[in-house]
Amino acid sequence: MKVEKRIAVAVESGTGLDAQVSQHFGRCPSFVLINTKDGVIDTHTTVENPHFHNHQPGMVPEFIRSQNANVILAGGMGPKAVNMFSQMGIEVATGAIGRLQAVVEAYLEGKIKGIVPCSHDHPNSCGGH
Repeated sequence: MKVEKRIAVAVESGTGLDAQVSQHFGRCPSFVLINTKDGVIDTHTTVENPHFHNHQPGMVPEFIRSQNANVILAGGMGPKAVNMFSQMGIEVATGAIGRLQAVVEAYLEGKIKGIVPCSHDHPNSCGGH
């Protein structure tokens, strides 16, 4: 049996496994939380991002930790958030694009891993680049 994961995925639109992955985790309207069993998607639930309208550094990582996630998947994420998640013991994988189910399956197959630097041009929310 493989290690179970609770994966938080930042999503922009849609619901459940059909949702589209957000290109910026801190400014997404919701997250889909996925539980895995034997290395495949088992159950999922959608939760609203309580900080969507008031994005402040550090708040979303705390929220994700409160949801007991041990992995976060997103399109983009700044270096400060990556460091916060890492310090919390939450694995970060960025660079995800597309439909949630396909992204999570690719992650579970080892095709999505590591950090792809945020390419967004918004200096006040992605670590100041």
